[in-house]
Amino acid sequence: MPEPRRPRIYLDWNATTPLRPEARAAMAAAWDVIGNPSSVHTEGRAARALVEGARAAVARSLGAEPRGVIFTSGGTEANVLALAPGLRGPAAPPVARLLVSAVEHASVLAGGRFRPEDITRVAVTPDGVVDLDDLRRRLADGPPALVSVLHANNETGAIQPITEIAELVRAAGGLLHVDAIQALGRIACRLPELGADLVSVSAHKVGGPKGVGALVLRDGLVPAEPLIRGGGQEQNRRGGTENVPGIAAFGAAVDAAMAGREHEAGRQGRLRGAMEAGLMEHPGTVVFSSHVQRLPNTTLVSAPGLRAETTVIAFDLEGIAVSSGSACSSGKVAPSHVLAAMQVPADLAQGAIRLSMGWDTTESGIARLLEAWRKITGVLGRGVIRTAPGTVLKKG
Repeated sequence: MPEPRRPRIYLDWNATTPLRPEARAAMAAAWDVIGNPSSVHTEGRAARALVEGARAAVARSLGAEPRGVIFTSGGTEANVLALAPGLRGPAAPPVARLLVSAVEHASVLAGGRFRPEDITRVAVTPDGVVDLDDLRRRLADGPPALVSVLHANNETGAIQPITEIAELVRAAGGLLHVDAIQALGRIACRLPELGADLVSVSAHKVGGPKGVGALVLRDGLVPAEPLIRGGGQEQNRRGGTENVPGIAAFGAAVDAAMAGREHEAGRQGRLRGAMEAGLMEHPGTVVFSSHVQRLPNTTLVSAPGLRAETTVIAFDLEGIAVSSGSACSSGKVAPSHVLAAMQVPADLAQGAIRLSMGWDTTESGIARLLEAWRKITGVLGRGVIRTAPGTVLKKG
């Protein structure tokens, strides 16, 4: 008799997370609330209560005021909403240019609503951390700027020195936007401690549904003109009827993530340490950004002779979901702009794969990953892998 199929191992949590039970329950309950949250009757007020409860949860997780939370369709929209000239508020400078680090998410590198000629990239160190000297020079070379930096990189997991960056930006009279989409629920990221003016977050990175996010502003700051015009929703900052079930689920997911954050950070950090020790047994293996603080769940790894696309397929055939460190929206593998900015040699960059854990990652799952890694690195190093009887994928 054939051996029973082993359960699959999911190690792509930085791409998206499973829906938490708490979020699923909140979403299901919200489906039965029929009112429009802008209506003043009983049904409308019930829907409004769900939205405002979630707004309070998101604000609480970031140490912000609920009135500063603007719900969006996801992290990309939150980033684009943030990145615009014309931010207003008490003592808010009239920022006319944008500085972004060279390792930002594509939605930030695109520059939002700034003109291309008003966007400047800031260099990073070989560990993927913002070069503070380069940032200082660029802040001094022009009028007040909006600076946008990832709190934690989605590929390497490297955590940026946000408080130091905030001090430089503040001294130069600018504003700071932090993309905390990977950080929320994994590490501490509160606006007051970070010194951030705007923060972007996304539901599906913390166990909520896809298609919901938020831009969170420090008290008193008002974004530029809305991206979506229409009714007066979200305090006239984002038109369109709110996605009540998705928003309610976002709030529940955030609360659950925050409640277990410290425990999971410790547990996943220990698993990662054991995993990386096993990965490094293969000669020439490199773990990127290993000399700086990283998200406890994230490893970006490569070894000489590997090609990311082939390696990801090989892991999938072993029942393990991982991703390329350079996957683009088409699902194909493109050169990683993050590793290019870190000046990683092309032969190593082309083999980079990302392993990211979550709350259901176990020791046995990591043991299976290492078993597959030894098999894959051995077979791919010889140039071929067999995917099924009579089928061969050649390396490269």
